[in-house]
Amino acid sequence: MADLVAPQLVINSRMLYFGWIPADPAAVRAMAPKGLTAMDTGQVFMNQYIVDSEDQTNGFGAYSLTYIGPDLEGVPAPDGETPGRWWTHYFNSSPGMIDYASERGVPASTGTTTLELSGDKLVVTTASDGVPVIRTTAKVGKPAMVARGQLRYFTEVGGSLVSGIYPYVADVVDPWEVTKVEFLEPDHSVYALRPADPLQIVWGFYSPSASFAYPGGEEAL
Repeated sequence: MADLVAPQLVINSRMLYFGWIPADPAAVRAMAPKGLTAMDTGQVFMNQYIVDSEDQTNGFGAYSLTYIGPDLEGVPAPDGETPGRWWTHYFNSSPGMIDYASERGVPASTGTTTLELSGDKLVVTTASDGVPVIRTTAKVGKPAMVARGQLRYFTEVGGSLVSGIYPYVADVVDPWEVTKVEFLEPDHSVYALRPADPLQIVWGFYSPSASFAYPGGEEAL
């Protein structure tokens, strides 16, 4: 892979993106770095997605990715409503993209994501170093509307927090429902982010065609 320069463009990814209330809010709140504050509820976000072809990116090539972490208080995206977010885990299938993300403070590691759709049943499985750690089951319908906006993610580079703005446009389906979120490896650090029982999904969508820039306008805090 040639040297990658920000920003990078990704189009038409298949994406399941949603949030929940965790089983252990205190453990999730403790994951936020100094200078940022997780929500009192410990609300967690997770994005599981696949880029099937190198034709869908200007430089990354095909890859799969699951990232996860706590939503933050007081540092929203440009819309003033969507919370800023802090990555705790970032399971990526592309060595080149892992290097690209790591240089920007992302906790990138080797992993794969598979997405299987049969009728209206969607099963998405995330593996870390070949070991399945998260499996999501959802019911999805047909594309019904377009979601658009900008997200805000934070990283830490050289001891300083960096804010990045990521624009997106996505076809989202209706109906949509996450029915099960399973954390499969209690000994893996990502297990601390597992959802409460009963499952409390607080927002989300499935898109068979989500496009975004990666990363966007970055600035040190």
